[in-house]
Amino acid sequence: MSALALIFRLPALRLIFLALLLLGAHNASVYPYQSLIAIDRIGLSEPAFALVLALASVIAVSVSVLFGIWGDQRGNRRGIALIATLASLIGLVLMIALPGKISLVICHGILLPVASSLYGQLFALARLAMPASHGRDGVQAALRAAMSLSFLAMLVFWTFGFAAQIDVMAIYLSAGLASFGLVALIYFDWPQDGSTDWADQPSGLKFVQACKEIAHPAILLRVLLLGAISATGILYMVLVSLVFEDSVLRDASDVALYVGMVAGWEVPCLLLLTKVANRCRRSTLLAVGGAVYTLHLLALPLLADSAWIWVMPLIAGIGGTAIISLPISYYQDLMHGRPGTAGAMLALQKLVSDMLGAAAFAIGTMMGGYETVAVIGSVMALLGGVGLAFADRHQPRL
Repeated sequence: MSALALIFRLPALRLIFLALLLLGAHNASVYPYQSLIAIDRIGLSEPAFALVLALASVIAVSVSVLFGIWGDQRGNRRGIALIATLASLIGLVLMIALPGKISLVICHGILLPVASSLYGQLFALARLAMPASHGRDGVQAALRAAMSLSFLAMLVFWTFGFAAQIDVMAIYLSAGLASFGLVALIYFDWPQDGSTDWADQPSGLKFVQACKEIAHPAILLRVLLLGAISATGILYMVLVSLVFEDSVLRDASDVALYVGMVAGWEVPCLLLLTKVANRCRRSTLLAVGGAVYTLHLLALPLLADSAWIWVMPLIAGIGGTAIISLPISYYQDLMHGRPGTAGAMLALQKLVSDMLGAAAFAIGTMMGGYETVAVIGSVMALLGGVGLAFADRHQPRL
C-alpha cells in the first residue's frame, strides 16, 4: 500500500495512474472487437485485415522508437503525449462519423498505433518523477494495475452491453470518451517541460547514434529473450477462444469469463509484487513468472473440459504479473538515462512476441494441434527465461 500512497501523493504519478485507467478502458473497448468490426461490419476480407494488422505493427514500432528518441533528445514529453492522444481521438471520431473501409484503415492501421506510443511515454514520465528512495518496480507495478483494473471493468461493461443488444459500433463511443479524457488530462495536468522538480537531461545523441544504441547486440538479445517469454501471452489470447470452441462443455461466454478472471487476478498480483520486487533480480522474477505462466498455457488444451480449468486464471495472474510489469523498469535500467527510448523498447518487444507467437502457432498446428502449440510456446518461454537469467548474470547493465 505504500506504493499506492506514493502514487496518490505525487501529482505526476497520480496523473499517470489516471491516464492508465483511461488507457485500459480505451484498449478494452477497441482491441477485442476490431476483427469483428473490420470483417463482419465493415466488410474487409481476412487477408486485407491481416494487412491492416501488419501495417499497425510497423507503425506502432516505428513511431514508438521515433517518439522515444525524440523525447530523450529534446525532453518535449508533454507535446509527444498530446500528439499520441490526439491521434487516437481523431481516429475514433472518424470511425464514428464516417464508418467504412478507408476510415478503418486510417484508424486501426495508422492513428491508433501512433497512440499506442503513449504507454511508453507514461512510464518514461514515471521513471523521471519517481523518488530514488522508493522501489521503482513496486510503484510501476501498482501503476500498471490501474490499466488492468479498468480493462476488466470495461470488458464486464460490454459483456452486459452486448447482452442488452447494444450495437458493437458503440465501442467507438466509449473509446472516444476515454481518448477525450486522456487529451484533457495530459493538456491540463502533464507537467510543463522545463518546469519540473526533477531534471530531464537531453540525451545528447543524434538520431543515428540513438538507433545504433538500440541496435547494440546486448540490447537486441534481451529484446529477443523477453519477447520469447511474453509470446506466451500472445498464444494465450489466440488459443483460449479456439480451445473453448472445440470443447463440448465450453462456449463463447466461458471465453469471456476466463479472460475476465485472468485480468481480474492480475490486479491483486500486481499490488503484491511490490512486496517481492526489491528482494530478487528482475531477470529471476521474469524467468520464474514465465515458467509459472506456461502452466496456464499448457492447461488450456489439456484441462478445457475439466473443472480444474477455472483454477488456471489464478496461475496466469501470478505468472503474468512479472511478464507485464517488470520489462518496463528492466529496459529503463538497461538503457540508463534514456527513459523515452526504454519505453519504446516495449513496442519492439511486442513485435518480437507477435512474430514468435505466430511462428509457434503455425508450426504447432502443422505438426499436431493446439497442445503442440502450447508446448512450443512453453519451451520458448522457458528458454527465454533461462537465457535472460544467464545473460544478466554476466552483464546486468550496459
